[in-house]
Amino acid sequence: AVAQPAAGERGRGAANATARTGLAAGEPPFFYREMPAGPRAGGTASPGRPAVLFLHGQAFTSKTWEALGTLALLAGEGYRAVAIDLPGYGDSPPAEMVATQQGRVAFLDRVLQQLGMWKAVLVSPSMSGRFALPFLLVRGDRLAGFVPVAPVGTKDYTAEQYQRVQTPTLILYGARDTSLGHQALQSLRHLPGHRVAVLPGAGHACYLDKPEDFHRALLGFLRQLERATPRPR
Repeated sequence: AVAQPAAGERGRGAANATARTGLAAGEPPFFYREMPAGPRAGGTASPGRPAVLFLHGQAFTSKTWEALGTLALLAGEGYRAVAIDLPGYGDSPPAEMVATQQGRVAFLDRVLQQLGMWKAVLVSPSMSGRFALPFLLVRGDRLAGFVPVAPVGTKDYTAEQYQRVQTPTLILYGARDTSLGHQALQSLRHLPGHRVAVLPGAGHACYLDKPEDFHRALLGFLRQLERATPRPR
């Protein structure tokens, strides 16, 4: 079951916005939801702003990011924001290919291709680290940025492997997540281009506990990426 945040904790613009949903064809098919850009963005994603792909933890689905108002908030700021249900969760059917690390990398590669997200920021909480971390290590050039939120599996890789990654990274976790959050930091701190944001008073699902702080940290990172990206002449 997806935990539903209180109305007061949702992002701006969430109340009257409805995400567009679909089941992307292919093998395996996957369910996604995307919030159309809001009036502040002129109805379209702003040029030069990276698209953002949200994965989810084991107890959640793409619906979590809609219910929190995250998709609506980013769309209102001019970012294309898409959340997917990983295979076997929500409305995405199970898939044998994601039983292996190589298969999970191939799955995310196809998701980005099918959604037309060529240089996306990947947001990866908890369980989804099984997908995002191996993808980061072998396909990091496909990403404009990486936002691990206390992901699992960080100890599966060496400091040397992390040090080869050039993707800008925001390591984000809750101050009360004293197990997985701190454990992930010990490995992810070897990423060369990282910054750390700790949300006070938040637990493992820090985006549910402190959504406003989470949104503030995420938007700050996205704006930093935008400033660092050369604009086309």
